[in-house]
Amino acid sequence: MQLHISPSLRHVTVFPGKGVREFIKVRVGARRVSYRMLFYSLLFFTFLLRFVFVLSTVDSIDGETKCSTLGCLGKRLGPRILGRRLDSAVPEVMFQVLEQPLDNDELKGRSDIPQTLEEFMDEVKNTRLDAKTFAVKLREMVTLLEQRTRNAKIQEYLYRHVASSSIPKQLHCLALRLASEHSTNAAARLQLPLPELVPALVDNTYFHFVLASDNVLAAAVVANSLVQNALRPQKFVLHIITDRKTYSPMQAWFSLHPLAPAIIEVKALHHFDWFAKGKVPVMEAMEKDQRVRSQFRGGSSAIVANNTEKPHVIAAKLQTLSPKYNSVMNHIRIHLPELFPSLNKVVFLDDDIVVQSDLSPLWDIDMDGKVNGAVETCRGEDKFVMSKKLKSYLNFSHPLISENFKPNECAWAYGMNIFDLEAWRKTNISTTYHHWVDENLKSDLSLWQLGTLPPGLIAFHGHVHVIDPFWHMLGLGYQENTSLADAETAGVIHFNGRAKPWLDIAFPQLRPLWAKYINFSDKFIKGCHIRPS
Repeated sequence: MQLHISPSLRHVTVFPGKGVREFIKVRVGARRVSYRMLFYSLLFFTFLLRFVFVLSTVDSIDGETKCSTLGCLGKRLGPRILGRRLDSAVPEVMFQVLEQPLDNDELKGRSDIPQTLEEFMDEVKNTRLDAKTFAVKLREMVTLLEQRTRNAKIQEYLYRHVASSSIPKQLHCLALRLASEHSTNAAARLQLPLPELVPALVDNTYFHFVLASDNVLAAAVVANSLVQNALRPQKFVLHIITDRKTYSPMQAWFSLHPLAPAIIEVKALHHFDWFAKGKVPVMEAMEKDQRVRSQFRGGSSAIVANNTEKPHVIAAKLQTLSPKYNSVMNHIRIHLPELFPSLNKVVFLDDDIVVQSDLSPLWDIDMDGKVNGAVETCRGEDKFVMSKKLKSYLNFSHPLISENFKPNECAWAYGMNIFDLEAWRKTNISTTYHHWVDENLKSDLSLWQLGTLPPGLIAFHGHVHVIDPFWHMLGLGYQENTSLADAETAGVIHFNGRAKPWLDIAFPQLRPLWAKYINFSDKFIKGCHIRPS
């Protein structure tokens, strides 16, 4: 192709090549601006034609098919020019094979499928495979490995469920030895607290803490850590609530292991006048809840046998079967105003926490008329633990939930809570709690599946005062990556999750934070072979 411009700059002629006399002849007007526009346009057009020719030639050499149409040229041109799109270097046949569903039954009994990436690469190197065969082999290997990984994860969740739901023999031994001591040793049956200290139980100038537990060792760690870190332990009163069967071991332990000058009270639920009167809403709800959960999803075997759901979904369903969610100790906090009618403010502690700081400053926090002082769990550096909103706990596909709440509202945590009982008595929080528990049971657990936190989120909605995260660090029972340095700087650490510190499945790097509050030379601890790790 040749471009000829006359000396007078009035004629521009374009020759395509030999054999053709004239392809384009243009007479240019006298206006200099028009000539320049036409000149540059022709120059660009000439360059564009050469570019299309080179690009189509290269694509025709590299591609499997020849390109002979303008549409084909457009597709092979650069991005968004003449309609071309960016094509993948992966042959289309591979996409077709990899997108085809593969039935797991097709892989049963197969011994020709590579078990590792190394075996797969050896087979590829030693065999001349076309693209389709390569994709088939790759799909079979990946599917088989995914299947095995899924089964391994489900088995892990099942074993953790069994381990977290059962009582370790060491704890069972401790309860039996203490019960025996209670029956034979008068020193293990002391009135707690001593008669002269009873007035302090209803004195609002003291700092009152409430712990509900049927685990003697866990309660001992909470009590030890609370008192040892107190600046004024003589002003601390710890009210321990337990059930009928654990009362004797619990009383024996704290009779033989006093924490003076702190004041310890141990009471079983049947010792409370309010609880002994007639029907108690929480007990009625628990009886219904137990009946529903006994048949929920066919039990653990049926849940694990589901081949379509992801492992983390199966783990959540297994967790709903945990006995802790049907424990009265888990529900009793909703009746604190009735259990302690003379107290104005209490701090409620779960038995899987460890106190690492003096907690008396919690009484200086202005609650602004709110009932529940709690740490929010929707913001923080640990995105795995601190990313919980209402939609994390409640089923917003159910109209009862979606019509009353907003999914992206921040959730908060149980475990270490300040309860203003004076403000609580002016609300209908307890009634609201039981109403929603009943609604969930009527809907076959379709509003939420597990725990006392979901109905708590509903009942305390609008009654929560957010406190500093320093006072409550969460996730030490299910977040293995929790930094030991970060955990040591928190006021209270919470082993919420399956990996409780008294279980063998506890995270070894975090367990010392809990174990340091146990005297492993104690005769009961030593006699039941309870060890630091």
